[in-house]
Amino acid sequence: MIDILNIVAALLTIALGAFGMLAPRYTAGVLDLQTGETTMGLSELRASVGGMFVIVGAACLWLGTPWAYAMMGFVYLGAGLGRGLSLLLDKPPFPKAHLYFLFEAVFAAWLLIVNLPGAQGLSQ
Repeated sequence: MIDILNIVAALLTIALGAFGMLAPRYTAGVLDLQTGETTMGLSELRASVGGMFVIVGAACLWLGTPWAYAMMGFVYLGAGLGRGLSLLLDKPPFPKAHLYFLFEAVFAAWLLIVNLPGAQGLSQ
């Protein structure tokens, strides 16, 4: 069951990253971002919101090790940390920002708890 849920997490990560990489204007709209006078904003979306998540998810599927999935958990932990800080300092739109934070927190918790050696005894 752990393996199946890890794979689902990786596939969802790839799918969501694909939006950022292949449809940066759509992703910008969903995230309430605006592009400027140059296309640098689109480049950043393709890289940090897109390609990074596509590759981390694909690497997990390719490597298939608990450590790989744990590293994806650390990626989500970092995203959740940044989002949590934003919730405190920036006061973004409540429902959307909290939903994204919940998604990041759940993925981080799952991936770290079940994939780190000895974590809660579930990874054995």
